[in-house]
Amino acid sequence: MTGFTVALVLVVATAGLLRWRRPAWYWLTFGVTLAVLRVLARYRTVMDACGLTVPPARWRLALARAANRPIPEPRPPRILRLRPTRTGLVLRLKLRPGQDAFDIAAASDRLRHSFSMYGVTSRELRSGVVEVRMTGYDVLKRVQMPAETDPRPMRVPVALREDGSVHYRDYRAVPHALTLGATESGKSVYQRNLVAGLAPMDVALVGIDCKQGVELFPLARRFSALADDADTAAEVLDALVERMGRVYQLIRSQQRITSDVPDAEIAADIWDLPDDLRPVPVVVLVDEVAELALYANKEEEKRRDRIITALVRLAQLGRAAGIYLEICGQRFGSELGKGITMLRAQLTGRTAHRVNDETSANMAFGDISPNAVLAAIQIPAELRGIAIAGDSSGGWHRIRAPHTSLRQAVNICNRHAARTPDLPELAPFRPALPGSAPDSAPMPLVKASSATA
Repeated sequence: MTGFTVALVLVVATAGLLRWRRPAWYWLTFGVTLAVLRVLARYRTVMDACGLTVPPARWRLALARAANRPIPEPRPPRILRLRPTRTGLVLRLKLRPGQDAFDIAAASDRLRHSFSMYGVTSRELRSGVVEVRMTGYDVLKRVQMPAETDPRPMRVPVALREDGSVHYRDYRAVPHALTLGATESGKSVYQRNLVAGLAPMDVALVGIDCKQGVELFPLARRFSALADDADTAAEVLDALVERMGRVYQLIRSQQRITSDVPDAEIAADIWDLPDDLRPVPVVVLVDEVAELALYANKEEEKRRDRIITALVRLAQLGRAAGIYLEICGQRFGSELGKGITMLRAQLTGRTAHRVNDETSANMAFGDISPNAVLAAIQIPAELRGIAIAGDSSGGWHRIRAPHTSLRQAVNICNRHAARTPDLPELAPFRPALPGSAPDSAPMPLVKASSATA
């Protein structure tokens, strides 16, 4: 008996230590088993207490009366599947007649307390089927990306969501995005993860960093063009508008609109073109958009209007030409001048780290969700990297990017420097690196070689 007691004390002490120091390990060793037992044992009671049950059908009541049996209990949603994950549980429910997915979402906080989980979120998969994701611990406290993600062309895993799933930046689904964040909010780390994820892909990176390039120049080996002041930025954007026109001419020449060509083969953007003719896609990263919108005299005002006009054109027309915008800034408001709200309307993806004013949060999420605005302004200063990510569909999530040092991002960019295409329109703006030769030969429009460094 003494040996059993000692073993039990050791197990309890180990579980307590893991829960304190390594919550992910605790979940995988002890937490997942306890959580599954807790959910199955409490399920009917919890659903009844949360008002997520429906009365039994009339035919069942009539049958019970006729057979002189007890009246059937109210019925909760039926469990279709219970799947443990590395961060929590995924519960798939079949709703009863008369129930709605909103009922589950409204009861999420009560379900969290009742099942003793860290967080509960829900989403409707199809009519009558709801997926409830439960997290067993704070996955955003120490972000650990899964060993296996699902990257695809122009789709980059950049952060972890609070429900334990991976947050992807998918340029083909969401071509342009706005990223906001005050100083020391984690915006730069998010941007590094984005560049590091794009570096192994066949894509041209164009950077505009008006802080003399201090943020993006260390990653210059993977950039086809880099502007470090507003004058150069205006020229780079004009060159991109010119490239966009040339790409559209290429698409028009390859559309193959004849009566004997199936509709699926008619080209409407670069992704409908054959691989050997497809232009390399371009991702434009603007590090501080407010610097491009400020002016102090008439000459700078003309330059500012030229820059904003080019950005709006690229945002409105660039998707089909394979040009995608990633606009970043500490501040984004209508006081930046005309054209800013027009530009904001074209930026479908929105990500806001901690911001210093409610106006910036409203510019990011005011047209998406008031709850997202409230969540963005409540991010504490000590939690760097926490952000709210949403899109025009109205959905939003709390996310956090894994910490990537500048040295790690530089190493990734250097490793894939051979993938950097040399675009003719942007050749004058290719960053000059001391003591290095060009990594790739000039390319007209087609994408870079798939060889690695």
